[in-house]
Amino acid sequence: MTSEPMTDEPMTDEHWSQGLTLVTGGTGKTGRRVVDRLVHANRRVRIGSRSAEQPFDWERRETWAPVLDGVTAAYIAYQPDLSVPWALETLDAFFAQAIEGGVKKLVLLSVRGEVGAQQVEQCLQATGVDWTILRSSWFYQNFSESFLLDSILAGQVALPVESVPEPFIDVDDIADVAFAALSDPVHSHQIYEITGSKAFTFAEAIGEIAQATGREIQFSSISAEDYLLKLVRYGVPNDDIKLLLYLFATVLDGRNAAPSDGVERAIGQLPRDFSDYVRKTSATGVWNV
Repeated sequence: MTSEPMTDEPMTDEHWSQGLTLVTGGTGKTGRRVVDRLVHANRRVRIGSRSAEQPFDWERRETWAPVLDGVTAAYIAYQPDLSVPWALETLDAFFAQAIEGGVKKLVLLSVRGEVGAQQVEQCLQATGVDWTILRSSWFYQNFSESFLLDSILAGQVALPVESVPEPFIDVDDIADVAFAALSDPVHSHQIYEITGSKAFTFAEAIGEIAQATGREIQFSSISAEDYLLKLVRYGVPNDDIKLLLYLFATVLDGRNAAPSDGVERAIGQLPRDFSDYVRKTSATGVWNV
């Protein structure tokens, strides 16, 4: 997917935003929204995806060079997660190849309070390239686009988490900050903690969705062992199970409960409100059975 360039002016190092921008995970929650904003701004965009015309796969390094060809800036949303053991080695190699190929700007979607993610951040900072890091909290859209949607439709959400608040964030806020970082050098070498304005628990979030839909949706806190058995019954791959259990045991242990001002600091506006997200999403019927 490519749109026409904004200008015929020759590219220079200072004008990386006028070149070709790669969006990895370009069909995912944040990636497709970043793509939309870039295209709307008449920017040239290349989608990095296994299903793209020119496939991109983190696990197949031979796919990297063709996708990086001609790219001057990139948004990096690594799958499955920055916390997996091989993420650091993979992204270290990707950063090096991207910079060698002429990429001048890298915007990394990171995670708050996670050791593996912090190691990747440090790796990026050590490259000497122009970088911006977005440390995100859990997405609103996990309730409507994947992960928790099936449980909400079934009327029973059970997770291995206690009453720990999380300042959930709308992925549209992440996309807004990412677009800004890919457009303006003022965001160079900035780390933005991207969270909502207030923290609340999973139980409170599910309760608000239930009220908006007029449905009975129960939330229960279960042990990690019971959650593991549940995932196994549903046929979730073992690596995905390990990742989910790790994330629930670490980033949702209270370390990330305090909201941050990253959205306002980056783009001068408050994060989108969860109640507004619930109202608009409920109106689409996605939570109806």
